Amino acid sequence: MPAPVKSVLNESKQIERAAMLIQMGARMQVLESETTLSYERLIRLYKEIAGKSPSKGQLPFSTDWFLTWQENIHSSLFLNIYEYLSKGVSLDSVELLTKAYRLYNEQVQAAEIEPLLSFTRAWRLVKFVDAGMLTRTKCAQCGGQFVTELYENRHYTCGLCNPPARAGKSKSAGALTLH
Repeated sequence: MPAPVKSVLNESKQIERAAMLIQMGARMQVLESETTLSYERLIRLYKEIAGKSPSKGQLPFSTDWFLTWQENIHSSLFLNIYEYLSKGVSLDSVELLTKAYRLYNEQVQAAEIEPLLSFTRAWRLVKFVDAGMLTRTKCAQCGGQFVTELYENRHYTCGLCNPPARAGKSKSAGALTLH
């Protein structure tokens, strides 16, 4: 099989894609996975766009984060947007991910809450779903689709219908304080 022909136009598209991902907060592992640019080129591009070196270290490789109470609500919102767009729009995987992530951010900002899902976590969530490690399960009470482990109970109740006992009680969670 012949090596792909180097193309200035293709390289330009790859740089544009990498720049967009960097602006959205993607980590180096995402850039390496979603572009054909060399590691050295990505580092230089990252420094130029972000004004600093990229974060070091491995990405978290656990599905647990997506299953905890508030994180699950944010992850489920994103994944539902992602799944909806994937059925209605013909986009490549990165374009689909970025559009879904932008819509997720618009929704949480409109609700005046802090987004908990970073772009890199959203990318990881999609990878976990594609690998069959996570899925969506319908809540038995509200009918919403929520991120769950693959073999969740068919009588699953989401964290919105059945929040944990201490949910929303801390100051950081927005609890009201009386003066």
